[in-house]
Amino acid sequence: MAQMDLKKYQPYIIIGVIVLFALLTLWTRGIPSEGLVTAEGVNLLGNDPWYSLRQVEQSVANFPGYAWFDHMTLYPTGDVVYWGPLFVQIAAALCVLTGAATRPEIMVVASWVPPLMAVVMVPVTYLLARKIADWKTGLIAAGLIAVIGSNYAYRSLFGFVDHHIAETLFSTIFALAYVAALLAARDRPLSPKNLETLKIPVMIAALAGIAYLLGFFNMSTIVLFALIVTTFTLVQFILDSFQERSSDYLVLVNAVVFGVVIVGAAAFGFPHPGLDLSRYTVGHVIVYSGLIAGTLALYGLSVFLKGRPKYYFPAALAGVAAVAVAGLYIALPDIYNLLIANLLAFFGGGATSTTVQEARPWSFDAAWMTFHWGLVLAAGGAAVLLWQNREKVNPTHVFVLIWTGIILASTAAHVRYEYYLAANIALLSAVFAGAVINATWKDVARLLGRGSDSKASSSPVATVKQEEPARKGKKGGKSPDARKTKVPPKNQPDYLKVGAFAAVIAVTLLFAGTSLMGNIALGTNAKYGGIDSQWMGALEWMGENTPDPGVDYYAIYDKETFAYPEEAYGVMSWWDYGHWITFLSKRIPNNNPFQHGVAGPNGSAQYFVSTSEEVANRILDNIGTRYVITDIQLDTSKFHAPATWADPEVGQEPFQPYFLLPVSAGSSDYQAVPFNNQEYYLTMVSRLHNFDGSMTDPTSQVIYAEYRDAESANTSLPVITRTEQMNATAGAAAVEAYNKNAPAGSGATLLNMYYQYRGDSILQPLERVPALQHYRLVHETPQNIFSNVGEGGPDLKAVKIFEYVPGATIRGEGIIEVPIVTNTGREFTYRQESVNGTFVVPYATSGWSGEVKATGPYRIAGTGQTFDVTEEDILQGRTIN
Repeated sequence: MAQMDLKKYQPYIIIGVIVLFALLTLWTRGIPSEGLVTAEGVNLLGNDPWYSLRQVEQSVANFPGYAWFDHMTLYPTGDVVYWGPLFVQIAAALCVLTGAATRPEIMVVASWVPPLMAVVMVPVTYLLARKIADWKTGLIAAGLIAVIGSNYAYRSLFGFVDHHIAETLFSTIFALAYVAALLAARDRPLSPKNLETLKIPVMIAALAGIAYLLGFFNMSTIVLFALIVTTFTLVQFILDSFQERSSDYLVLVNAVVFGVVIVGAAAFGFPHPGLDLSRYTVGHVIVYSGLIAGTLALYGLSVFLKGRPKYYFPAALAGVAAVAVAGLYIALPDIYNLLIANLLAFFGGGATSTTVQEARPWSFDAAWMTFHWGLVLAAGGAAVLLWQNREKVNPTHVFVLIWTGIILASTAAHVRYEYYLAANIALLSAVFAGAVINATWKDVARLLGRGSDSKASSSPVATVKQEEPARKGKKGGKSPDARKTKVPPKNQPDYLKVGAFAAVIAVTLLFAGTSLMGNIALGTNAKYGGIDSQWMGALEWMGENTPDPGVDYYAIYDKETFAYPEEAYGVMSWWDYGHWITFLSKRIPNNNPFQHGVAGPNGSAQYFVSTSEEVANRILDNIGTRYVITDIQLDTSKFHAPATWADPEVGQEPFQPYFLLPVSAGSSDYQAVPFNNQEYYLTMVSRLHNFDGSMTDPTSQVIYAEYRDAESANTSLPVITRTEQMNATAGAAAVEAYNKNAPAGSGATLLNMYYQYRGDSILQPLERVPALQHYRLVHETPQNIFSNVGEGGPDLKAVKIFEYVPGATIRGEGIIEVPIVTNTGREFTYRQESVNGTFVVPYATSGWSGEVKATGPYRIAGTGQTFDVTEEDILQGRTIN
């Protein structure tokens, strides 16, 4: 009776457990809200969420409008928005429904959307696992997706307002709907003459098409799932041919699913030109039409070859594929290039991708750190599905395996797909755990029963009736009373199975527990937000103290008709900070975290590593820049990024070369060590951030180094053979003397320690660094990154803002100087050496109301000549004398 009651309430128990998992998800994802919410709003995580919030604000102001062009980024052209409106409009609709109208209110409401989407993933994952296995597997999968870590957990935290979690959610919903469509059509007799046989499969397939469209309206990269379906269809046709089974169900499902998608995509429109599948172009309709046509072609080929030897179909398929690829290459090169280019985009990479965190390849160490024992369980789940399909193939299992394989390959190429892979890891881990539980439960129950005094624990005595009772009177026959025989119960557990049960339960709980603890730590650490106080203060200052660019921040403009007003200008910084500039300062960055405005002759990469002010100025003139923002990270730990973008072939080598040094004195083991050379100190980022644009002479010891080049030393890098500390003048002379008579393959150079090894080395050039003539510091943040060195030590601020100005010309020879005091009270002397008998100076000594001020006139050293320069002189580019 108790078992019957349990069965009766099983649906309610399952729902209750799922609700508990959902609440656990909401709690862990909501942990950051404790620290991120302030009176000003939410200190959002990362970079991209700030732009998504900008879109939500814009959509709320123009609800339900959506901007496919943004004038508040990538000055002077503006930028095209290449992802869909669904996530933004879900957040905006929630803001409208809750009455959130102010910026702080909008930020708080929108910040809850990712955690809520993670909550929805719990029942979706349950249903998917139940479809391919059973309810027990479903509950395990729901529990694992509730606690699984990785980028999936981070991108569903409160405060990470971006469409990434929506990508995972809608793609998993599509996978669920597609699996349901396969199950509905798989073993059902399908006949166009009997519409009743088609009704349910068509309805479910249409729902799968709608699910795909949800993903499509969120992000065009859902096209990856068209590749998954294409690969699955090809493999399943081959498997069906070997089993002599009709594949008409694949034709029905694919035709309906992607027919719905084509209609929906066409109704949605194509806001982007061309065929690029990473954007909303007509290329999607071409690909989905090709998928349907390819499915029909496969079906026609399978019907044509029906009854022939089994190997005919795969052989013919290989031939047709080769002809099709050749035909596309020759007859339709645009379509061929479309497919190849997008495959390379999904699975390829380059030197610059290493500078983008989410575009880096996935390493095994990173994979284990993220999913740890889940990788083992998921591998077991894949093995279970393969084993279960050894005799009769289940198409839904094949789909799950191919889905996982392609997402795994995508993640290996670009770590961003890790948040997609989380669903697969949870699902396959649950498949393995569920299969082991099902295979071992009877033995576990026997073991538990033997240790119990309950009646339920003992097996009843089995009464077996003889199949053929012996005939009466026949020799060897038995009496009628012996026709029923008592057989001893078979209740001895298989301890090997019990051990397997215990091991899998332990590993699953270890995976879940470790992931849960990691998520709690992740949420706790995220409470400190994405922007530190230095950047926050600098950008708030910029929004309040720089000229308005003359465009409506909230307006939606048409790209074809929009033109910037005369007073508009751009802000140059590294791309990481572009969205912060847009959102917090309401100013227009010249580049952004979409890596737009970074590469090319006018890109930020070329600007920051340029060693020529003339070249740097030309870049700013070409793109209409008025302000430049630098920070200590771009100056040091991120310096490799602009260097790599500027020249992927050599990267940071021209500025921060690596040499091989012995690990210790007398050691034969070497380690690669980076150094700063003079070229680093001449880059724009160094001259601005380290030296405030002022002329700077070497003031301390430098490293004189003799080395053998890599070729002569037969090593991967040059090998330093001798070093000596010298003053700069003696070091320069020693380098010149050695190199005049240097042995073949050897040389000498001056170096300085890398920032990581001695922080103040960035302030100590190897030779004179000339002044910048057109840049004046207008604001710096209070934090001294060398605050631990004590009073009287170097003072370098975390973030600095410079204004790019025409500058005033003063005729004269020698070195001109002017004392400066910054908004933080730091004092320095701006110095400049004359070029061709003139100085071009950037600071005004009168008429300037800014925070960074000259405290005296310009003075040419050693002459007694002084000059007063007005703000109008600076802005008009006047000649003073």
